[in-house]
Amino acid sequence: MKSFFLQTAISRSEYYKSLGESAFSQLTEEEIHFCYRTEDNNIAILVKHIGGNLRSRWTDFQNSDGEKPWRNRDAEFEDDIKGLKELQNIWDVGWLCFILALKKLNPKDLLNDVYIRKEKHTVLAAIQRQLNHNAYHIGQIIYLAKSIRGENWKNLSISKGDSALFNKKLGM
Repeated sequence: MKSFFLQTAISRSEYYKSLGESAFSQLTEEEIHFCYRTEDNNIAILVKHIGGNLRSRWTDFQNSDGEKPWRNRDAEFEDDIKGLKELQNIWDVGWLCFILALKKLNPKDLLNDVYIRKEKHTVLAAIQRQLNHNAYHIGQIIYLAKSIRGENWKNLSISKGDSALFNKKLGM
């Protein structure tokens, strides 16, 4: 039986994954590479970084350090994604690794020690760290996508000025 925390971590992860997908699915091949300044990260880079981070942290995470020797973090910040299909694949592989790792856990595993860059964490703390990292970068993806699309943006939440209407629909 899953703990409430694990169930929530899985459902929140699936939610944030879908938010990111809803944002970058509104973009063209060219738009995923858009940067305001050359030193900024674009959506392709953010997706590549999230995917690489998830794979590294959650592959064999209870037995090996979360910063894997095969990970090339610096390369995650190079804009070399060829298109939306490659972008989606990098995204899916990373998230699958994380969500499957969460689904394999039992409540008693949450207090086990794991390491990220040789720093000791409980599994619980490592999950929380990952959830925060994901939300941080997905917020960046959404902000960039919304800025790029402008008035053509399809809102992912309650639109400005529509809170009362939304609450009314909920019977509040």
